[in-house]
Amino acid sequence: MISAGAAARRPGKVDLHMHSTASDGALAPASVVGAAHAAGLAAIALTDHDSLAGLGEASEAGAMLGMRVVPGVELSAHDGAREIHILALHVSRPEYMELHLSNFREARVTRAALIVERLRALGIAITPDTVMEIASGGSVGRPHVARAMIRGGFVRDSREAFERFLGAGRPAFVDKERLDVGEAIKIAHAAGALAIWAHPGGEGRRERLEPLVHLGLDGVEVRHPSHGGEDTLRLGALSDFFGLVASGGSDWHGSADGPRAIGCMDIPFAWLARQDEAVSRRGAQAEVT
Repeated sequence: MISAGAAARRPGKVDLHMHSTASDGALAPASVVGAAHAAGLAAIALTDHDSLAGLGEASEAGAMLGMRVVPGVELSAHDGAREIHILALHVSRPEYMELHLSNFREARVTRAALIVERLRALGIAITPDTVMEIASGGSVGRPHVARAMIRGGFVRDSREAFERFLGAGRPAFVDKERLDVGEAIKIAHAAGALAIWAHPGGEGRRERLEPLVHLGLDGVEVRHPSHGGEDTLRLGALSDFFGLVASGGSDWHGSADGPRAIGCMDIPFAWLARQDEAVSRRGAQAEVT
């Protein structure tokens, strides 16, 4: 956690990629907001996987603390054979987004059950009920399965769970139901949100980015813990070239220190302000048309 002294030296910083127990984060939505406030951030975006369930609680906590909470969600999509994550930031029509998210969450439950079935065939005796208990009503995913495996003493930690069993190509891996990236962008826009390519890393090159821009992509996550310095420079330049908004964040799931700690990516408030401008422009264009 960032100290009080560090927080005092970080005015106007934001974190636009954070998770709570509404998906696979470690803290409840209000506690995420409280931790971000303690870290000296001016605003955060709550971007749980396929879920808006934490936004009400997070917004209430933000109002009490005087900190802005941007409503968001992280969508898993596919660009051809490659998985790609889209952050829908500044959701203003949650009822539309929720129509789609309910289907995604049902698919997640089915996938988790299939993963557990494969694990049991391998002698790892966890149950779907245990996984759902760990998910605590949030959007269930492989990290919850990993925690069930740790609880049962079958693996030491999440890294071992993924490397031996849950990662792509491992014996208990089950692929997700696929959402086309163009459809994910449309869903984000229909919900009043900006569509941001999350943590593109080394994949974020012009030949991959340009087709997404033609599909309506609004921005790129320029700063993320998984990015190297060259990635950040390249993505910033491409964002400017295509006239996209920049975004960034810690992709926080609960780390108290290290590269994924709250506020570690040093995202300026100006990036959030430019996103606000893009949202306003889209609203004005919609009124004209």
